[in-house]
Amino acid sequence: MQDSCFFTFNEPIDTNELPQQFTYPFYYTPHKLCIQALKQLQQFILAYPHWNHDFGIDHIVEGSNVGKMFGVLVVQNTANELGFLAAFSGKVGESQVHPHFVPPISNIMESGSFYRKGEDELKLINDTIYSIQQSDEYLQSVEIYKTVCSESETELGEYKQKIAANKLYRKSLRESISHTNNEPQLLQQLAKQSSDEHFAYKQLLTQCNKKIQDALARVQLFTKQIDELKLLRKQKSALLQQHIFDTYIFRNARGETANVRDIFATTEFGIPPAGAGDCAAPKLLQYAYTHNYTPIAMAEFWWGQSPKSEIRKHMHTYPSCKTKCEPILGFMLQGLDVEPNPITQKLAKHKVPEIVFEDDAILVVNKPADMLSVPGKIEAESVYSYFQAQYSMPLHMAHRLDMSTSGILIIAKTFDVYTNLQQQFSLRTVHKQYVAIVEGVVTQDSGTIRLPLRVDLDNRPSQMVCFAHGKPAITTWKVVERMQNVTRLHLYPHTGRTHQLRVHCAHSQGLNCAIRGDELYGTPADRLYLHAEHIRFEHPITKEHMSFRVECDF
Repeated sequence: MQDSCFFTFNEPIDTNELPQQFTYPFYYTPHKLCIQALKQLQQFILAYPHWNHDFGIDHIVEGSNVGKMFGVLVVQNTANELGFLAAFSGKVGESQVHPHFVPPISNIMESGSFYRKGEDELKLINDTIYSIQQSDEYLQSVEIYKTVCSESETELGEYKQKIAANKLYRKSLRESISHTNNEPQLLQQLAKQSSDEHFAYKQLLTQCNKKIQDALARVQLFTKQIDELKLLRKQKSALLQQHIFDTYIFRNARGETANVRDIFATTEFGIPPAGAGDCAAPKLLQYAYTHNYTPIAMAEFWWGQSPKSEIRKHMHTYPSCKTKCEPILGFMLQGLDVEPNPITQKLAKHKVPEIVFEDDAILVVNKPADMLSVPGKIEAESVYSYFQAQYSMPLHMAHRLDMSTSGILIIAKTFDVYTNLQQQFSLRTVHKQYVAIVEGVVTQDSGTIRLPLRVDLDNRPSQMVCFAHGKPAITTWKVVERMQNVTRLHLYPHTGRTHQLRVHCAHSQGLNCAIRGDELYGTPADRLYLHAEHIRFEHPITKEHMSFRVECDF
């Protein structure tokens, strides 16, 4: 019986040019077989009748989760026939299952599943909580409590004012009756008045507190029920989540299996994030392993409207996400001969940074592209380590450039110099100019981009636009030259956020033109075409205005 999820290529393919190794999913250039599969799948998606979902391809659709990530996995079956499998991340049109696309790892959304039953139980609890909170009895008890508190506060306040006024009056009386014959008797009367007033205030305070406590007790009859229901909801939700985790069991090429909880146990947070295992890549590999298909190559692409925060462009290919997929794919790819991480392969091991200027206080250097500014988690070679090996005193990096970015860096030779430079960067008195080549023709001549940024928690180290929680990020830009399908720009960052220039160029609310060679926000190339060309600052010791320029090599 033919597998409905196995797509045969509708155009001739060259079986002699199969990749020697499987795709490294977190940084890749799609193999020609994947490109052919992508084009065929995209035509299939356009004609697909089952979606019941608007991807917002040629118009704006309000809401989230409009566009979707799709993936293809080129495979070979037991008859040595080549074809491909297709998948989408999450769900489309409120369904995880669509004909001809591989199913989810665990179809928890199907009717009658434990998840649906658990959802119904949680919904019943939520509905009960809501009905209590909206009931006339509860709302009336809350209003009575607020009224009693307000009236008690007013009554006690007014009585305090009366006591204060009487105290001033008694003080004036004491001064006027001084040295009169009946002074002792009058003073005794005034003291008794003061004592009576304070006693009366305590009685009033006791009465008010009792009324408040009685009103609060009526409210707590309801809040106790609500708190008990919330605790029950929390317990049931936790049990449901554990049950979900128990159904996500992944396979690898060795035939081994692992539970999603075990896979994430050694990660930073120790537990799977929401949606772990629902992305396209794990679904594709799982289906291949369970149906005796040999994985050949894989690629993922975005289909539809770009989200407002992340950088996703219609029909562009993207790497697998880090937070959700990296631990899972790290297990699932075991047993396959996978390409080495191109990031580590492209590190500028044979290039060295050049000294542009040096004195007793600072080093100004030109960093090569694909060299780290400071040592990384897996790569120790960096601009810092290169120069630190040559100097006896401890050096301090005044600022950093992305690994892929080339250009000017300042290194401080003392901590005081470092502190001074840091203050200049903090006060934004350091002037920086970058040169970049972006994909596409920028029609305007200049402008300023203001898009706040924060880290993409699901895909570190990528950054995303976030107006709610992002840090302010401002970039001024100017067109230098328009060429065929590309534009050369000067970029002037007023803030120093991670990946600021790259995101501001690529984002749909920025220039909507990714920097050439940007593997995170655009398309990989021989290098990232971004260079820190010019810097101007005040010398920390001499107070001279220092200015340096290093021309780019592109």
